[in-house]
Amino acid sequence: MFHVYLLSCADGSYYVGHTDSLEMRVGQHRAGVCEGYTRSRLPVELLKAEGFETRLEALSAEMQLKGWSRAKKEAWVRGDFALLKVLAKKNFSRTGK
Repeated sequence: MFHVYLLSCADGSYYVGHTDSLEMRVGQHRAGVCEGYTRSRLPVELLKAEGFETRLEALSAEMQLKGWSRAKKEAWVRGDFALLKVLAKKNFSRTGK
């Protein structure tokens, strides 16, 4: 099982990642042993994680989430799929596609 996850950082920003060991990876982020973005933004809190059968599916979901607005990420955390749909349509209209 693979997971895509969303962390809330101490500075109010979000971090999206994927892993095959959710508890271990979140623990690494919390301990500050992960190089990069979260290390200087501790503490972090796990807001949501979603499971996938393959690493490719989890990586694809991670890339999609990284492209989402803050509002879309927050709607995903809350499970507000109606708002996600509205926000997706707004984004689609804005790009002219």
